[in-house]
Amino acid sequence: MDTIHPTDLKASLDRGETPVLLDVRQPEEIAASSIQGATCIPMNDVPSRLAELDPSKPVVVFCHHGVRSANVAAFLKGRGFKDVKNLTGGIDAWSLTADPNVPRYDYDGRRVRVIGTPGR
Repeated sequence: MDTIHPTDLKASLDRGETPVLLDVRQPEEIAASSIQGATCIPMNDVPSRLAELDPSKPVVVFCHHGVRSANVAAFLKGRGFKDVKNLTGGIDAWSLTADPNVPRYDYDGRRVRVIGTPGR
């Protein structure tokens, strides 16, 4: 499984590179915390919405901590996507290391509770 650290992804974006940022979290999680420009497809919807993604483009998949996105990244690789990376630590690590303006949160599968923004 190919991975990318949040600070490396941030540097890549700052250089003008444009991978598809695939957010596979649930809508209530995305409402609480997001990365600008991400394509949002919940993990369980990816198989039925696969046609929305271009297998020739680089894809960085992320979720809250990196577990769901690792599964989706493996799924995409198995479907012929060549350049797929899992964001190490998910959006939580992104918030802690790459963009402190992105809120951190807890999610129990039903409710989201924002726990703070590192940069504030």
